[in-house]
Amino acid sequence: VQLQASGGGLVQAGGSLRLSCAASGRTFSSSGMGWFRQAPEKEREFVATISWSGGTTYYVDSVKGRFTISRDNAKNTVYLQMNSLKPEDTAVYYCAAVRGPYSSSSRDAYAYWGQGTQVTVSS
Repeated sequence: VQLQASGGGLVQAGGSLRLSCAASGRTFSSSGMGWFRQAPEKEREFVATISWSGGTTYYVDSVKGRFTISRDNAKNTVYLQMNSLKPEDTAVYYCAAVRGPYSSSSRDAYAYWGQGTQVTVSS
């Protein structure tokens, strides 16, 4: 699976962005997917994950109620809708594919990673 993330940019606090992750490969529709982020001088952290069917989602506490992960298997794409953005959301955002069909918050579960897209939230 090859992953291409897009949709990042510069936005003011309180604004919204929608990230997209386009996948190539026949296994996308049977793979769990996730979004991670990495701020400067910080570890890469889990943000959100979704199972192969979209039936299960899970978020890190800091984004619950603000971010929504979704997927369109017909388009081989996973999305991250980010609302009410805060300066602390500033990071490079990465999409990733799980080795299996389940969702996961663990980096070790992910076999494939996209190149990242920068999100900058100004105060």
